[in-house]
Amino acid sequence: MTTAELSVEELAAVSEPRVSGSLPGPEAQAVIARDASVTSPSLPRAYEFVPRRGSGSVVEDVDGNLFLDLNAGIAVNSTGHSHPKVVEAIQRQAAELIHYSASDFFLPIYSEVCARLDSVAPMSGSVRAFLTNSGTEAVEASIKLARYVTGRQNIIGFYGAFHGRSYGSVSVTASKTIYRAKFGPMLPGIFHAPYGDGHGWGLELADASGEYGFPTIGYIEKILFKRVVAADEVAAIIVEPILGEGGYIVPPDGWLQALRELCDRHGILLVADEVQSGMGRTGKMWAIEHFGVEPDVVLSGKGIASGMPLGAMIAKEHLMSWELGAHGSTYGGSPTSCAAALASIDLIENGLMQNAEKVGNVMLNGLRDIQSRQDAIREVRGLGLMIGIEFPDHDSADAVEKAAFRRGLLMLGCGDDAIRMSPPLVFREDQAETSLRLFEDAVADVAGR
Repeated sequence: MTTAELSVEELAAVSEPRVSGSLPGPEAQAVIARDASVTSPSLPRAYEFVPRRGSGSVVEDVDGNLFLDLNAGIAVNSTGHSHPKVVEAIQRQAAELIHYSASDFFLPIYSEVCARLDSVAPMSGSVRAFLTNSGTEAVEASIKLARYVTGRQNIIGFYGAFHGRSYGSVSVTASKTIYRAKFGPMLPGIFHAPYGDGHGWGLELADASGEYGFPTIGYIEKILFKRVVAADEVAAIIVEPILGEGGYIVPPDGWLQALRELCDRHGILLVADEVQSGMGRTGKMWAIEHFGVEPDVVLSGKGIASGMPLGAMIAKEHLMSWELGAHGSTYGGSPTSCAAALASIDLIENGLMQNAEKVGNVMLNGLRDIQSRQDAIREVRGLGLMIGIEFPDHDSADAVEKAAFRRGLLMLGCGDDAIRMSPPLVFREDQAETSLRLFEDAVADVAGR
């Protein structure tokens, strides 16, 4: 049977990639050639992959090659590609109403999604939600809300963090200079501190720790607040509970609690950017739940609607005090995206979140076993299906990523020298075992060159 003859159910059932000939194939080459002449050169393509259709954790390219998807469209396709329940929800809603602006009228499904987010939010007490088109718009909304309700203007982010590319969010982003180069000036009032234990940021922070428990918390208190910006002029600290593009770095135990205490001490809002780490990816609905910390605001995107454009800013109810018309969105919370979100949350709560924990443990244990045999792997880290593998340098990680692609595995780099694995939450154990075997082949291939 050719891949073109596979039904969507048969495609999802595939456990071994099928790659014929060299990549990219002739059909892919034609698409890439057209793309080069008509699209923006700013689009940072990872490698020459041209998808045609997907089902579950399997994607078929335009030449009929089958790949196991270990990046899920950058952690977006949480319920897998074209999950039948999500597809049905989108089709049903599209047949009834595709769009009406929720900024100006009362869309029933908009408030239904907000109520559902209230039920799963990682905060005690009631929350309210503002729906956006994307994660970066959710970050923008949180900056505006924090400034509005506190009357303060300054924001603190972290080195290595990625929050988006629109002006406010890219001002808080500090993962790569290319996101900021030639676009300045950035939004004023943005400051940064080292993330987690400060390891790898080229700063000597030991003397800044003291009574604060972590050198990075001491850095904020003893350097930023003492020499750069007054604590009572800081509106919010925006943090990824697990650093995403910055390397899939899990902070040390107690660090987020210390950050929460710092915010409470100075009346600063704690904003958890869970655009990449949320929606069940780590085995809990929100990554911050692993650390026993309640944020004031949590941000969602990517996996919230299984590939449909949607994001959310979810804030404690008393913070949602801005005036009528202070913020809005023509398309944010569109009916079709909302329908996909409701179906996605159902699936995540009722099995996929638990599968992420189970299969994530298979992956983490398997990768650490591979690490014991492959000296090129410096560290394996993560929670659930949010896994980072660190290599000696960027070139090594990049070479492994491309060697894995040639074997039928779709992965992406992150940080300076790491590869991320963030497959759909429907990823199966048989697919995990195949991926581990082919990944070790790719690592050994690169190491043997």
